[in-house]
Amino acid sequence: MTDHEQAPSWVINPHVPSVARMYDYYLGGKDNFAADREAAEHVLSIMPYVREFTRDNRAFLSRSVRLIADAGVRQFLDIGSGLPTRENVHQVAQQTAPDSRVVYVDNDPIVLAHGRALLAENPLTTVVQADLREPKAILDHPEVAARIDFGQPVALLLLAVLHFVADDEEAASIVARLRERLVPGSYLVISHGHAGRVSKEDEISVTSTYKATKTGNLTPRTSDQILTYFDGLELLEPGLVPVEAWRPEYDVTPDWSKAGFLGGVGYLP
Repeated sequence: MTDHEQAPSWVINPHVPSVARMYDYYLGGKDNFAADREAAEHVLSIMPYVREFTRDNRAFLSRSVRLIADAGVRQFLDIGSGLPTRENVHQVAQQTAPDSRVVYVDNDPIVLAHGRALLAENPLTTVVQADLREPKAILDHPEVAARIDFGQPVALLLLAVLHFVADDEEAASIVARLRERLVPGSYLVISHGHAGRVSKEDEISVTSTYKATKTGNLTPRTSDQILTYFDGLELLEPGLVPVEAWRPEYDVTPDWSKAGFLGGVGYLP
């Protein structure tokens, strides 16, 4: 943040759970507070495999970014990026192509603080504090404009974030507005929570836990609902599948009955 930018209207509150910090806890990170750990442990008591599919989601991120970088795309916009961990987008993309430009976007101020510290010496990568629900503000942000040329192909990454938009029409509208800036050769990567066949009681208990966070909602969606976000794109094989089964490095038999993340990659011809 420069001296001329307005300070965020809200600050870090360690007593209110944060979805970014809960996610960090699932991944074994240390950038979380007692409130985050308590909320995450409640979720784990109902779905002990949350850590597993959260890590699978990070692996899906790495595989999809590597594929897109190998295809020649050099711009990555990661919205809802969460706290820095291992195998971040810039690390994967710049390992393949050192000239890759990456912008991380998150609404949690702790993500901004940690990200800026991590990326201080990486001029091709930055972190922006903004909200998914305001896609135009993201696309028009000066730091996004400084690194992302929407006249060239872009990889738009929306991993484990759309399920925090409760209204189905609003979620679809957000994706549509973000996609408006993409030119042919661009990619859309999405992972999204789905409930599988968990009991309604367990689903309500988990979603109620997330209602206590700053984000305030968790709305799992079906594969048919998630597929609509890719309308008009070429959905790469194997389509929309549990993230652990998207081009895995070893044989995987996905369990659609479990709650988890469904992931897919679309290409704009």
